[in-house]
Amino acid sequence: MNSSVPSAPHRPRLLVLHGGVLPPGHARVDGDPRLEGVDYATAEELPAKLPGTRALLVWDLFTEALASAWAGADSLEWVHAATTGVDNLMFPGLVDSGVVVTNSRGIFDEHIAEYVLGQVIAFAKDFHRTWDLQREHRWEHRETERVSGSRALVVGTGPIGRRIARKLSAVGMEVRASGSRAREGDPDFGAVVESSLAESGADGGPTLLGELPRADYVVIAAPLTDATRDLVDRRFLELMKPSARLLNVARGPIVVESDLAAALDAGVIAGAALDVFRREPLKAVSPLWGLPGSVVSPHMSGDVVGWRDDLMDLFLDNLDRYLDGRELLNVVDKSRGYVPG
Repeated sequence: MNSSVPSAPHRPRLLVLHGGVLPPGHARVDGDPRLEGVDYATAEELPAKLPGTRALLVWDLFTEALASAWAGADSLEWVHAATTGVDNLMFPGLVDSGVVVTNSRGIFDEHIAEYVLGQVIAFAKDFHRTWDLQREHRWEHRETERVSGSRALVVGTGPIGRRIARKLSAVGMEVRASGSRAREGDPDFGAVVESSLAESGADGGPTLLGELPRADYVVIAAPLTDATRDLVDRRFLELMKPSARLLNVARGPIVVESDLAAALDAGVIAGAALDVFRREPLKAVSPLWGLPGSVVSPHMSGDVVGWRDDLMDLFLDNLDRYLDGRELLNVVDKSRGYVPG
């Protein structure tokens, strides 16, 4: 089935894949007479419970359990992810199937943009040093940097990247972006260059090669795809200004962490605010915890009070649409790995 509107059978069965904590408000679906039933499974229980399931809510946010249990997906029509990124679901079996995948696009945009703005201001105004000095009871006057008039490059032109651009533009920053193709006249970014380190893009347009040396802040907000995996490597970092900072609010594997650690240690760039990592939680022995200019947060940039309720509200809206045979929200283009447009 390739339609974005799966034809819901009479009283389908819903399965919720969770990591030990059930979604808030799950009682709202438990007794829904339109469903044959609702079941709950951990990653270990999924293989036994997946057969016969028509709709699956992936509430275990970064699990890869569905790939391991895929042989049992004999009736599956629709998978909804309680995340924006769906790279953990883009395995060949699901991608090549007729199963429709939807995500939670739109829930985290504003929150992540606020986080990025906060980190930019904290870097520019040297808040991290101020807090350290306060703990030491030391009075050390410094001069700080301007935010207004500085330049930001947002890697990723989806809704999160756009909300970040609007937030940074509102405080007087000049914002550009890189995406899958170069273009002019974008309403949020003005100019967009291709996310490539080639001399010129696929259509002959500008690339990151010319934009990275101009940016004071480089914000990674792109989905994890074959094109973005390991994008931020040694060459990428060496193209940045020595005074520039990197912020990653997307996915850890977009950054080659060993290259970033070496760049921070050698002063190739001035700092990095990292909310995502290749392996989470970040191991205590990782050098990223203590390198100069490194700020580590535990994958929380979009998690404000009530975010789980917002995720569940979006899923319930889509569940109503599925049961009514209406078009679903946030249908993922599985060939790209994200919701287009």
